[in-house]
Amino acid sequence: MSITPEEHAHRQTSDLELVAWVDEEDRLLGSLPRAELRARGCIGRCTYILLFNSAGELCVHRRTLSKALYPGFWDVAAGGMVGPVEGYAEAAARELHEELGIIGVPLREHGRFFFDEPGNRLWGAVFSAISDEPLLLQPEEVQEACFMPVSAVLAHSQHEAYCPDSLEALRLFLR
Repeated sequence: MSITPEEHAHRQTSDLELVAWVDEEDRLLGSLPRAELRARGCIGRCTYILLFNSAGELCVHRRTLSKALYPGFWDVAAGGMVGPVEGYAEAAARELHEELGIIGVPLREHGRFFFDEPGNRLWGAVFSAISDEPLLLQPEEVQEACFMPVSAVLAHSQHEAYCPDSLEALRLFLR
């Protein structure tokens, strides 16, 4: 499978996007373009929003093949990098709207974690939200989405490729 010209252009634009650059203690150092942050092995800030429906099922989506990290992987959280002048909660609300089309729902924060893998070093803030509104998927980021019981998600993640950082966010939530 190949990516479309629109997905390629979106990837190039997002690689130039300025994101918050922090140290190992999550202290703001400044901002860097997303691609440079990753290439230099620097640490960024990221949000993870676990979206549930009123039946308690978790929204799981498959990332597009144009994503720089984990293309085509399943993801248990909407979310993304925090901008240089954004707080975690502000970025979480923005990302939930951009990726899944959900706006105006209360977000509950569940804590933060440090994730360190080559090419993906970050401080992540985990949020949850509940909504039964129809999803409006961002085509450059999300191929498909569905709601599943958390137990089914955990079982599915044993034999399908899932984003390891979002699984860490889910583990923090479940604790």
